[in-house]
Amino acid sequence: MKGQPIIATLEQLTQEVCAIARTAGEFLLDEQKSFSRDKIEEKRSHDYVSYVDKESERRVTSALRALLPQAGFVTEEGTVAYTDEQYWWVVDPLDGTTNFVHGASPYCVSIALRSADELLLGVVYDPTQNECFSAYKGGGAFLNGVRINVSVTDCLDNAFLITELPYEADKYAHTAVHLLQTLYGRVAGIRMNGSAALAICHVAAGRIDGWLEAFIGKWDFSAAALIVLEAGGKVTDFYGNADFLNGHHIIATNSRIHENLQEIVMQVPPVGM
Repeated sequence: MKGQPIIATLEQLTQEVCAIARTAGEFLLDEQKSFSRDKIEEKRSHDYVSYVDKESERRVTSALRALLPQAGFVTEEGTVAYTDEQYWWVVDPLDGTTNFVHGASPYCVSIALRSADELLLGVVYDPTQNECFSAYKGGGAFLNGVRINVSVTDCLDNAFLITELPYEADKYAHTAVHLLQTLYGRVAGIRMNGSAALAICHVAAGRIDGWLEAFIGKWDFSAAALIVLEAGGKVTDFYGNADFLNGHHIIATNSRIHENLQEIVMQVPPVGM
């Protein structure tokens, strides 16, 4: 019910959510072994969904509802209706669907709990590597139970970055070209991995120094954003605003290269922001 407090502690909830994410991840890993591309649906051009996404979401939301009945939901596939509650779960049952349907990795399960104005816990599980990233507000960030921290790279020239090319090519192409032209040859490396949630978690783990993408959903970044923040990193929108929760353009870094990366992004603001 609206207004009811969270009964369990955030630490306890996070442990329970890790178990739920692992179970869902095992389902994804098992389904990929026999997955056929004729089971793909196209939500829009090159944006795929399948019965695996929907079934994973059904399983995750059912388990979360039993764990915290008073919380509502925001989910990518819309298998449960949004309700205006004091707390709600933000769920991506399969982040990296394009990777998944092509038999590639990475892909993951992403689950966040938030209130109207802040993230409370986040869990991202990569079944292909058996890596569970987790954090709760004020409690630090962890990978399989071991505390993690962002990198100490303090110069953009030495930065290892991930960026992506969102589906809205007509709106974002100019920005994408600008980023590649500006960063290519200047930084240590640029990669694309196909999973926003895991890319952001790799920032939290110090594997990547910075990540950015636009035109993504809350389910793509919410859990991982808290994990980065709790690992000592910085997350803002493309304008540098810390209030990024209801936006769609996000930068996540180790904090040390954040302003320099943001300055480059803002030289060509994406259309539709």
